[in-house]
This record gives sequence, C-alpha cells and structure tokens, in this order.
Amino acid sequence: TLTPDGWLRTGDLAVVDDEGHVYIRDRLKELIKVKGFQVAPAEIEETLLEHPAIADAAVVGVPDEDCGERPVAFVVCASGATLNEAAVLAHLAERLAHYKQPASVTFVEAVPKSASGKILRRVLRERMAENA
Repeated sequence: TLTPDGWLRTGDLAVVDDEGHVYIRDRLKELIKVKGFQVAPAEIEETLLEHPAIADAAVVGVPDEDCGERPVAFVVCASGATLNEAAVLAHLAERLAHYKQPASVTFVEAVPKSASGKILRRVLRERMAENA
C-alpha cells in the first residue's frame, strides 16, 4: 500500500547513504525483539561473516521467557576451518551490543536457502523447535 506521502510499504528495512543510495538491510517481520530492543538478524549475520573461519551464517529469533525473544546463530565453517561456539561468541561480543548476542551457536553443513538465495528462516526455527 502507498502512504499519503507516496511511499510504498514493502516491509523492507533500508538505509539511505549520503549520496542518496538506498540499501535494503532486512525485513521488518524478521526483527527479533529482545527486552524491548529490535535486533536485525542481518546485522548479526554480517558480523559473523567478518570472521575468516565462517563461510555462511543465519540468525533467527526464538522465544525466551526472560527476554521475549533471543537470537540464535547457525554457522557454516569455512573449508578446512575449525571453530567452536566460544570463539564465535567472543567474536560477536567484541563487535555487538550485549542484547544482540546470540543465546547459542549451532554449526550446520549448510544454511537452508530458497531458489533465489534467501535464507529459509522458517526451516531453522523448525529445527530449533524439534531440538527443544
């Protein structure tokens, strides 16, 4: 739908740089709500991918009794790399606010994606529910 001032509501979260370029960062429906803070999974994923031993990553929100929701990370190690949860969490702790820290890290062979390359967060949430 169009807003009265002519904007189209797509559900995308974007930023505009100083030159007027628009960059899509995430989807509004994907935001994780942690103790009143809104956390974009894409920000955590980008930070995870800065680690040289991480080839791919995805983050989803899971229900949490104390926080409302908590981010959890799914990580694919780069070929030949070894990594553990503590190292991943330490990497994030140096770069992200405390409320953006994942509650856990699960190592996976591959992040499930659609034919167009979008992360299938639903599949990851289902995996979390099965293992709960």
